[in-house]
Amino acid sequence: MEKKKRKSEAPKPKVISINMDAAFFFERAVQSLDRFHYDKALKYFRRAAEYEQDNPVNHCNLAGVLSEVGNYDESNQILQHILETIDPEMTECHFYMANNYANMENFEQAEQALVRYLENDPTGQFMDESEEMMEMLSYELDRPAPLTSIKSREGLFEHDKARALLEEGKFGEAVKQLEKLVKNQPDFTAARNNLALAYYYMGQFEKAMETIREVLVIDPGNLHALCNMAIFHQHFGNKKELAELTTLLGKTFPFQQEHVFKLATTMGILAQHEKAYHLFKRLLKAGDGGTDPCLYHYAAVAACHIGRFTEAYRLWKQVQKLDPGAEISKFYLEQLRVREKSALPLTWSYHYHLPFEEQFRALEKSTQGIPDQLKKDPLVRSSFFWALRHGDVETKLQVIQAFGLIADNEVRDALQDFILDHKEDDYLKKVAIFVLRSMGIRESLPAYLENKDIMVEASPYSPHLPVWDATWQRVMETALSHMHKRYDMVQQYDLEILWVEFLTKVYPNVPKIHKSAGWAAALEYLIAKMHRRTISYQEVATRYGVTVSTVSRHVKHIDDTCGLREKMDAIFNKFTSL
Repeated sequence: MEKKKRKSEAPKPKVISINMDAAFFFERAVQSLDRFHYDKALKYFRRAAEYEQDNPVNHCNLAGVLSEVGNYDESNQILQHILETIDPEMTECHFYMANNYANMENFEQAEQALVRYLENDPTGQFMDESEEMMEMLSYELDRPAPLTSIKSREGLFEHDKARALLEEGKFGEAVKQLEKLVKNQPDFTAARNNLALAYYYMGQFEKAMETIREVLVIDPGNLHALCNMAIFHQHFGNKKELAELTTLLGKTFPFQQEHVFKLATTMGILAQHEKAYHLFKRLLKAGDGGTDPCLYHYAAVAACHIGRFTEAYRLWKQVQKLDPGAEISKFYLEQLRVREKSALPLTWSYHYHLPFEEQFRALEKSTQGIPDQLKKDPLVRSSFFWALRHGDVETKLQVIQAFGLIADNEVRDALQDFILDHKEDDYLKKVAIFVLRSMGIRESLPAYLENKDIMVEASPYSPHLPVWDATWQRVMETALSHMHKRYDMVQQYDLEILWVEFLTKVYPNVPKIHKSAGWAAALEYLIAKMHRRTISYQEVATRYGVTVSTVSRHVKHIDDTCGLREKMDAIFNKFTSL
């Protein structure tokens, strides 16, 4: 009988196939990283990227390991490849590239990459790290980064910049930025509040009030808006509305430090000094308030207003310790010393600088013009903008001259708006044009003069002369260069007017001008006399390097042509007989 073959009962070995795909190499790469085997991790991430060439994460991981081993160039090439061909929305690649460039000490390109990250990344995943890197790059490059916006903080970054502009007194620039913010984000009440303040500082009171009302429609309990509204009511003399709002604010007990400070300063402005004193004292006890000399000063001023002079003395002594180089504590401690004997009323100002009267007394003695701290002081600047809109003719003339000393973009914009205003005096507008030219603005300027819109060219305003000769310009420039810092803007402008008038009257029989110095000396002599300044032929001849007879001859020619003796008193209002 044939035997049956028995089948083996032993199990067949199981063969597990390895699926060598991108996920496999990714896992191996991660395991290698955990063991700090960067060479293996690099090899596995390369394979993962080869298997899934359209997966930006694999490429990004490869770039990360390359950066870790110091191969920054290749890392950046991969990151650039991701952005250009795989996923342009993977904005974190810009941040990684910035790190690589920084490690290579290529700070310019690191800054460019970091700015691209901040301006394009919507999540702000690396915001803290970016701020640290930006600080480091600013130090290395010795300048702030050219950053215009932060995508992940849309609106907040621009608002911070606008607030900084307000604090620097650059109200026009702040208004432009804040108006754009409010248009894009209508419910951004902080931006509206600061826009209202910017309008107020620029003397646009109706706009300021309207903007605050808009805030209170959105948020009726907004403390900043209520405080600003109270200040505006005080300005307009709305006694009933002010009394109601002051009562409401007096019962308010804010918790946030920012709100406490806003309410304290508002109460000081509204002469509610007892409330202001307690709020400032509260701030001194909280947080970092004990290291801020300004807060001690505010509390000292409030203390003086409520008769607590001993307390004020103690507070100003603390200011002296915290800010030893400043004159502010010295000035107020002296005021306390002479308080009982002084015949004049004493000034207790909340603003942390010397009272304006003291500063302008120093300015009168100074030949250096307006100091930088005054040029940038928002209160000084706001008073100038207000006066240019609402002052009398003499005040406006003084502001235009002051603007010539400040001479920044904000001033330029204000004066360019001024010369287009149909309601303003032509003489003032011509002085403003002269100031703009003195600031180095040479392009044609649109202006409204003699009841019509015109373009004013770089040469002096001379509508009755068909040409403006280069030799005439040299005479005027020679005189102005000698008069610089010795004569004010109005006096310098009067020289231009006199020279144009003389040339207009003698044209076309203008005398040949071989040397500009003699004519320039004669012009300065005449302007000095018109403005009652002490001057002699010998003095001006020596300064310009010409003879006395030359100056005398040219003075007589200009005088006879223009009829100065008879009519300059009416024209310049300061002329005295020659």
